[in-house]
Amino acid sequence: MVSDLIDQTVVRFPRFAAEKISVRPLEKGGSDRNFYRITVGDDALILAKYGNQRDENKHYVNIARFLRTVGVRVPEIYFHDEAEGLIWMEDLGDRDLWSFREEPWGVRSTLYRSTLDEVLTMHTCGLEPAVEQTPKFQPEFNTELYRWEQNYFLENCLGRHFNLDAATLADLPCRHRLEEVATTLDEQPRALIHRDFQSQNVVVKNGAPCLIDFQGMRPGLVQYDLASMLYDPYVELTPDERQLLIDHYLDQWTARGGDVPADFIEIFDLCAMQRLMQALGAYGFLGHVRQRSHFLQHIPVAMLRLSKVVARIDGLESLRELLCGLALASAT
Repeated sequence: MVSDLIDQTVVRFPRFAAEKISVRPLEKGGSDRNFYRITVGDDALILAKYGNQRDENKHYVNIARFLRTVGVRVPEIYFHDEAEGLIWMEDLGDRDLWSFREEPWGVRSTLYRSTLDEVLTMHTCGLEPAVEQTPKFQPEFNTELYRWEQNYFLENCLGRHFNLDAATLADLPCRHRLEEVATTLDEQPRALIHRDFQSQNVVVKNGAPCLIDFQGMRPGLVQYDLASMLYDPYVELTPDERQLLIDHYLDQWTARGGDVPADFIEIFDLCAMQRLMQALGAYGFLGHVRQRSHFLQHIPVAMLRLSKVVARIDGLESLRELLCGLALASAT
């Protein structure tokens, strides 16, 4: 397998002499793609191998090129072999936003602000009528997708991980209110969003953040992306730090001519709940079904954050009580 990748790389990039080439596999979260760093001396690129199991994979290249045209920093695509499912792209390095998590807030705040500026460009320009040759995006967020995220959480986190039986899950008193949340979010105006906007999907090259893993992007709510980053279970942000970043995003939005809706924070909280439910569902599914047990370590933190977000949403008192109890049990 690796020898084939070397051969195909040398054919397309003759400067990579086969006898000098170095290939190193890269780990990439829960992705169904394989990544390799191909190096000769100081020259390097990234090779991604994807299958056809997920429709979004084959749209990665067109989306990357589209994002670069609207001014969003993403990896440059060098070559795409669609028949073989191979993409050669720019090597952005090894430092993602997550790797800065222990740095002083002065360092991190600068990177986070720049990262939010990048995603704001996507939010404000991605669906502009003037943009030509818009690539195919994944289906937009709607009531059904929000409901799916909720059920994904109930089944794979509360069910698979915390062992709540199907009858208990079906009879949860919060079900009606969750349905109302899905409907409320479906009624909000949409922008182009990343969909998995978190610290490990932002690579910092020469001090500038670049977005990766954007193939699942789709029309949705800007608050969903913002909540994804600011409630990222992989990184600790204090409430004050989180608020400073929200303020920065809104200030930049206003500076670019946007009008901030009066209910922005209310919708932000609903999106934070949805995103944390989606993440917890993924941790349970990947940990128990795909046997990637390292994802399970993130459940206690994500549960605690979800319980705090739910506490700010009217009508979900019973869910908060349940979450607090489970979060306490998972932390001991």
